[in-house]
Amino acid sequence: MAKDDEIDEIEEIAKNLPKGAAISWGLVKPPQRGPKREMSISQIVGKAVEIADQDGLSAVSMSRVAAELGYTAMSLYRYIPSKEDLLLLMQEAVSDIPFPPEEDEKDWRANMRDYTRACIKIFTDHPWFAEIPITGIPIGPNNLKFVDWMLRAMKNFPFNEHEKMAIVLLISGYARSMGILHRDMNRAFQAGCTPEQFSGVNYSAALKKLVRADQYPYLHPIVMSGVYAGEHENEDAALNDLDFGLERILDGIEYYLHSKLQVESQGNQGK
Repeated sequence: MAKDDEIDEIEEIAKNLPKGAAISWGLVKPPQRGPKREMSISQIVGKAVEIADQDGLSAVSMSRVAAELGYTAMSLYRYIPSKEDLLLLMQEAVSDIPFPPEEDEKDWRANMRDYTRACIKIFTDHPWFAEIPITGIPIGPNNLKFVDWMLRAMKNFPFNEHEKMAIVLLISGYARSMGILHRDMNRAFQAGCTPEQFSGVNYSAALKKLVRADQYPYLHPIVMSGVYAGEHENEDAALNDLDFGLERILDGIEYYLHSKLQVESQGNQGK
C-alpha cells in the first residue's frame, strides 16, 4: 500500500512540472508503444545537442533530430512532447559536468571562482546555451547541482536563505554575461574578425580625433591613453577583465560577510 501511495505521489509531482523537467528527474515512464521502444531520451537529446553545437540552435527541430536518427518526427513526440521540452533537456544534458569534491580546506572565494569558470565554459563550449530564454528558476537536477555548488561555498556564512540566493544570482549573472561575451568573441574570430578589430585597435586613431573633450569629458582621456581601444593590452596582460571583475564582486561579498560577522560578534558580546 505504501508503495502505491509513493507512485501516486510521484505521478502527482510530475503533473506540476513542465514535461521536460519531469523527464529530467526520471518521473516520466518511457513509451510502451512502438517497435521495440527503438529510441531513448538520451539518444534524442544527444543528437539535438550535436546539431546545435555544429549548426546553431535554429537548426534544431524535431524533424531534423528524428531524420538524423533515422525515424519520423512523430516517433520523437512519443518520447519528448515538444521542442520546448527538448531545449530544457538539452540544457540539462550539457550541465551534467563532474563537480569538484567538497574540500574543507578550499576557501569560499576559490569555490566561487571555480563555479564561475565552469559556467562560462558551458557558454563557450555550447554557444547556443544562452540563446534559450530564461523563463523561470532552474528546476532540472543538473542545473540545481550548480545552485547547490554555490551554496556549498557559503555553508559557513551567517547569511539567511534570501541573502545566499541573492549571491547565487549575482555570481551566476556575472558568469552568464562573461560567457556570452566570450561566445561572441569566438564567433567573431571564426567569422574572420581579427583581434585588433575586435579590441578596437584598428579604430583607435579615428576615435582619438572624433571623441572630443568638450563632448565626452570623462571618456576623452581614456580614449587618448589608448586603453579604450586596447592599445596596451599586452602591457596589462595580468589585468584580465574576467578575473578583475570577479575579484571585485568577491571583495564586495567579503566586505558584507565581515560586516555580518562583526554584528554577530557584537551581539554575542552584549549577552
